[in-house]
Amino acid sequence: MVDTTTVLAGQTIAYTCYVLTIMAGMGWFAYQISKKGGTEVKSGLFYAFVGLLVVIGVSLHIITHETIPWKAMDLNRAEIQPDKEFAITVSDHKFILPAEKLVIRKGEKARFTVTSNDLTYGFGLFRADNSMLFQMQVLPGHVNDILWQFDRPGLYSIRSTEYSGWKGINMIVRDAVEVVE
Repeated sequence: MVDTTTVLAGQTIAYTCYVLTIMAGMGWFAYQISKKGGTEVKSGLFYAFVGLLVVIGVSLHIITHETIPWKAMDLNRAEIQPDKEFAITVSDHKFILPAEKLVIRKGEKARFTVTSNDLTYGFGLFRADNSMLFQMQVLPGHVNDILWQFDRPGLYSIRSTEYSGWKGINMIVRDAVEVVE
């Protein structure tokens, strides 16, 4: 599976180019309208530009939708059998893990099923550099699970990614997940 940082970098470049194109076009139109002698911009040219932006924008959304690496696994999750399953409980602003360290082999698919006994929490897995690998919202009384395939060895921390009151800022379990070769 492609790493989320690679996906984000590609989408950042694509959408930055798109926005710069919009800004350049708008700047050109503004210049044409406001320059001395004030020439009008032909409406056909304006609508052609707007139409081009719509086509490019929709195309970008379709293309970037297809680059999201976990999409296929999420859509077909009913047929996928995970290699590891972890049942995690959250209660009173604490993560209760099934083991001190959750060990997963590189390439394995793991399902994290997180149950809240009291509040709405977040469940996020973070890399050593504090960037987020994935996250989900954990609602009490609902099945909250996420399926993920790990492609890089390393240590990951679990953090709450949802506001659950002032105690929520301490909801961090450092190096809780270890992905090994």
